[in-house]
Amino acid sequence: MNLFEPLRGIRHLLHTMFLRLRVLLPKQKAYAFGPVGGAYPGRISDIYVINLDRQPQRLVAVSRELDRIVDCKGQPLSKRLIRHAACDARALPAATLAGVDIEPYYTLADQLSVDPYPQVLPDTFDLTRGIRMSNAEIAVAQSHIDIWKKIASSEAPYTLVLEDDVWFEQSFGRLVDTAWQEMRESDGADPDFDVFYLSFKEVKHGAPKVALSRSVFRPERGLWYLSGYVLSKRGAQRLLARLPCRGPVDLWINQQFSVTDVRALRRSVIPQRVDLLSTNSYSILPVLSQIGILSDTTPGTFHQRPTETTVFAFGSRNTGLSSLAIALSMLGYRCCSDLDDLPPVERGRLLRGQRGRVFDAYVNVAALEPHIAQLKERYPGAKFIFVGEIPKNLPLPPESVLHQRAFSEGWVELCEYLRMPPPSASYPCAVERGVRRLRPPPPAGERLARGKRLEHDVSPWVAPSTRQWHGIDVELCEPGPWLEASRARFDDHLSELDASRWLSRDDTFPGNLALFRPGSVRVLPSGGLDLVVANASLGVRELSAGAVSSRGRFLYGRFEATLRATNVPGLVSGFFLHRDLPRQEIDVEITGNRPDQMLANVFFNPGCDGAKFDYGYRGTPFAIELGFNASKAFHTYAIEWAPDEIRWFVDDRLVHRRVLWDPTPIPDLPMTLHVNTWPTRSEELAGRLVRESLPAVAAVRRIAVDANSTDAQGDAVSDGEELRGLVDTAQEE
Repeated sequence: MNLFEPLRGIRHLLHTMFLRLRVLLPKQKAYAFGPVGGAYPGRISDIYVINLDRQPQRLVAVSRELDRIVDCKGQPLSKRLIRHAACDARALPAATLAGVDIEPYYTLADQLSVDPYPQVLPDTFDLTRGIRMSNAEIAVAQSHIDIWKKIASSEAPYTLVLEDDVWFEQSFGRLVDTAWQEMRESDGADPDFDVFYLSFKEVKHGAPKVALSRSVFRPERGLWYLSGYVLSKRGAQRLLARLPCRGPVDLWINQQFSVTDVRALRRSVIPQRVDLLSTNSYSILPVLSQIGILSDTTPGTFHQRPTETTVFAFGSRNTGLSSLAIALSMLGYRCCSDLDDLPPVERGRLLRGQRGRVFDAYVNVAALEPHIAQLKERYPGAKFIFVGEIPKNLPLPPESVLHQRAFSEGWVELCEYLRMPPPSASYPCAVERGVRRLRPPPPAGERLARGKRLEHDVSPWVAPSTRQWHGIDVELCEPGPWLEASRARFDDHLSELDASRWLSRDDTFPGNLALFRPGSVRVLPSGGLDLVVANASLGVRELSAGAVSSRGRFLYGRFEATLRATNVPGLVSGFFLHRDLPRQEIDVEITGNRPDQMLANVFFNPGCDGAKFDYGYRGTPFAIELGFNASKAFHTYAIEWAPDEIRWFVDDRLVHRRVLWDPTPIPDLPMTLHVNTWPTRSEELAGRLVRESLPAVAAVRRIAVDANSTDAQGDAVSDGEELRGLVDTAQEE
């Protein structure tokens, strides 16, 4: 249920006039629609429209819209319209509305799991308190469920389901046809989905998603509206098997995304009419009003930031403090943790109560514990958390402190204390880092290559750039017991592409103008690989490109590649480590328009394996002057990745170094290794693509790894898993 202020007055009139004038436009063609079987298999054959008996004029309006679109046989889609008499909440007794198909009670936690809000919540609130659906919501849900039952027993492979207050954009047929073809190509047959959203509204703070093709994405959560969607016969059967519907149907179906194949068009092409009054009533509105979420000035930002700051957490050893730090990060805090002390500038500003601090949460910072009384005085609204034993003579009133024996029970108490809705991801479980010691700045004689920091994403996990801030440099420790994995050591001169070690990609990502194809990876008789970008008519892309990734995943180590980049503007040659859920990445990139420089880049998102965090697409790039043209000869590029530091080398020369929060935390989860060449959509990143210079080649002669392999612990990545939904490491359209 997307909550919005309806347009009124003159705007309603203008919208009505706009819809009527559209009859002058030429009819659309939608080849994804057609009859069942015969010469036209795998098409959308039926169109159900949910319509109340007392609103026949709405059915006429939808029929008029469908009459402007023709199917693969040239017949107007209005010929495929099947009216479904909507369940009418006014006509039926309330007691008979909710039956075996619908559980009329849901919770605030259900709502916030789909549409989380960063606004202030009251001091105490009950996430599990039952909220009863309105009679109108029950009737809407039952209408959709009744249609699902018809579809599940029909012969139609795909059916479009519409509510009767919609209209169709002029690009409807073209975009649906493009998406339909892309799904056919990716699925290897007819589209293999359960639900395909054509009408939706993303939640106010953004819907996490994975791109499946240029026109189709898979939502993780956060799509309102069920005004227009294609349902497969299998999808109808799966939804029916998941009943009862608990809460409003567009809320409940979001909670089925993880167990069904749900896809969505890149943008909604079936908008709701704004000149019609909605007959629905939203049961969540009073609750959201009571807790202060509804506001005319609510900002539309995807980056949730907490309102309860600052947070200080202390505790005994091995009580879950490192996990607590990750949990606070997942809630949007910029959290500094597990240190003996803070950098002098940060510590001074914190203890003096000055602005300009980098962090808003401090967990297990030993030097702060003697200053608890001072911190309470400087920050009267601060939140204090103690894990394990509380120190004697604690200068804080007990009722103002959250005390836990160990933080391992989940989100409930923490989120209630901080007045925040819990994220959908599980509470993290991390191995304790202990207290890391700051080390002095490196000697002045250690000179790195010249370069500059480029524009980067804004997120809670990127420290703001200031002249005084240089990150947190800690003494490097030996890998702990969490790295009891087998050591992977190999120096592969690529005389052949070992299928047990390497995988040639056959996918793409949104910012890539090409499809990766195994045929674009050429093994040379003398050893080494050529990664080729060439013109190719591949349906959803007009270019092919080459990419190789490791089958195994690694956690910390040294990674080297000897390669020669391409110098064609618009192309990117990359050597990098990457993972999704949550997205983390460490890059070496050379762009075709600037082969004299290297981009070192890091993406960081918090959480343990499976957490669906992916904020931003630029990362935090740094441009390094190489002093040579990387497209003229082979050079060796290396990444040394340690728990608290990353170092980049070119021909064994240290050119760039990052420590903690410089400006991101260090990626801390297993990643796969990749090398590729691809054409980017972003002219800002690599210049305008010069297609006349294609085919172009980036050559790889050697890849060496000395790293911790996680495969011995059953962490091997499956074919196609890692790059599915990979977004570009720089700007995209």
